[in-house]
Amino acid sequence: MLRPITSIEHSLSGLAWRWRGGNMDMTGSAHAGDDLVDQLLLSRGIDRAELDRHRRPTLRAFLPDPSIFRDMDVAAARLAGAIIGAEAIAVYGDYDVDGATSAALLIRFLRLCGHDARAYIPDRLLEGYGPSGEALVRLGAEGARLVITVDCGAMAHEALATAAQAGVEVIVVDHHKCAADLPQALALVNPNRLDESDEAAAHGHLAAVGMAFLLAVATSRELRARGFFGAGAPPDLMALLDLVALGTVADVAQLRGLNRALVAQGLKVMARRENPGLAALIDASRLNRSPTCSDLGFALGPRINAAGRIGDSSLGVQLLTTLDADQAATIAARLSQLNEERRAIEQAVQEAAEHQLAAAPDAAVHVLAGAGWHPGVIGIVAGRIKEKTGRPTVVIALDADAAGNGKGSGRSIAGVDLGAAVIAARAAGLLVAGGGHAMACGLTLVPGKLDALRAFLDARLARDIARARTAQTLLIDVSLAPGGLTPDLVTTLDAAGPFGIGWPGPRVAIGPVRLVKCEPVGQDHLRMVASGNDGRSFKAIAFRAATTELGQALLHGHKGRRFWLAGRARIDDWASRPAAELHVDDAAFAD
Repeated sequence: MLRPITSIEHSLSGLAWRWRGGNMDMTGSAHAGDDLVDQLLLSRGIDRAELDRHRRPTLRAFLPDPSIFRDMDVAAARLAGAIIGAEAIAVYGDYDVDGATSAALLIRFLRLCGHDARAYIPDRLLEGYGPSGEALVRLGAEGARLVITVDCGAMAHEALATAAQAGVEVIVVDHHKCAADLPQALALVNPNRLDESDEAAAHGHLAAVGMAFLLAVATSRELRARGFFGAGAPPDLMALLDLVALGTVADVAQLRGLNRALVAQGLKVMARRENPGLAALIDASRLNRSPTCSDLGFALGPRINAAGRIGDSSLGVQLLTTLDADQAATIAARLSQLNEERRAIEQAVQEAAEHQLAAAPDAAVHVLAGAGWHPGVIGIVAGRIKEKTGRPTVVIALDADAAGNGKGSGRSIAGVDLGAAVIAARAAGLLVAGGGHAMACGLTLVPGKLDALRAFLDARLARDIARARTAQTLLIDVSLAPGGLTPDLVTTLDAAGPFGIGWPGPRVAIGPVRLVKCEPVGQDHLRMVASGNDGRSFKAIAFRAATTELGQALLHGHKGRRFWLAGRARIDDWASRPAAELHVDDAAFAD
């Protein structure tokens, strides 16, 4: 049973605070212990015997034999044959970051093998998610002997059957949930196939770009066995890990095991700025340092996503595959512009969606829908509302296609498998299409079935949601006095990274403190200065919190009161000297 920290049973966000692992109370010391990184690893479920492997995650320690995945050897042999035979190849990717990085990775790999391939990214609004039979047949008619779909295709039964009838060979590389009945393809490589071995299924958290990387590894091995490289060296696949890191983080894949190694090594490659497109994207994001895991999710990823959401969906792949620095800079600037436009559209849709919440605030699943909502931003809005309410949320743009169908996107909470529920809703006849994974889904709604979908999801998920919400706590790794929040501490904590979904960043609790200053800044943020009994003070910021109950309590109830603040320790590098600050997740009265 998790033990309470500082006896906080009901914070300003209504959460109980608990230690994630052991009691790491450092309020009496301003310095982190030498074993802090080990304690962070242990508290994330790592056995003591595995500490060395996880302290510095490498591919050598975590990369599996690609042959453990069903159809991998078939796919690698066919792709190797196409390379040797100089056959025309098309890579059909999804329009999000995972799809763009997956397509770019295979294209760059093929170039390293002396082969040029074509990328095809569907238009989100005109073609929708996943491969269409029409597009696959057209690619075949235009000369493609082999089509590889990435980040899509696992549920494309009709489209792949159409392609097969036309004689188009298709390899599917995906990670989304599969039904028991698999679509017709030359090979379907997906760790989430229901018929996968336990060893392969253990890698079900991989993003599509991770699976694309494994296909490149398997294909390179096959080419080497066939003598394709002669006396020369095979391509340096490690140079592609910057793309793997970006796609993995942006797709919110769990950063455990192999994913953590891929991202850790990928960030090192990205820091070398060898990919002109990524270098231009970093510059357009105004980062004056090597990107961190957080930058991939909040600065780089959204810019590529913006192209698929409201612009030309092929821009992401163009950026990530170009060798021309000037072209890369032009595309990166365009992506930044599209990202700003996306933010304005997103805000309008979010305001309209939140207005609907009042009609059914206690629904187990929030299913919000509106005519005229831009389909390109509904996933972001669903994520925002899920974070705000703590409930799975599906946002649907009604009449989003010529047939009058609604296009929807959903985001879930830990412990609630939304993707499986959507697949079940499709089987029940409520959806034209639908799929995803535990934490996210996409769907196409049959006209007139909105209320039926709400009832179906509520009935199927209510028990899981109630159980998940009851178990919600705020997990704390370290408690500190204000003087303990230093740049050295942040560096020590970061050594247990990279952090993300499935490998949460360390959360520190600091207190007791008084708020010397608390004021709104930017768009709905709160900027604070806190001071403790040790005479030390620090800066803190609570993002998107000004209008929440937590924010209002901090803004108006702080005078004369002492608090515990909990959040993530970060480096504030805007000043002349780097300083540590706290990004606040929650707070509680200390007296």
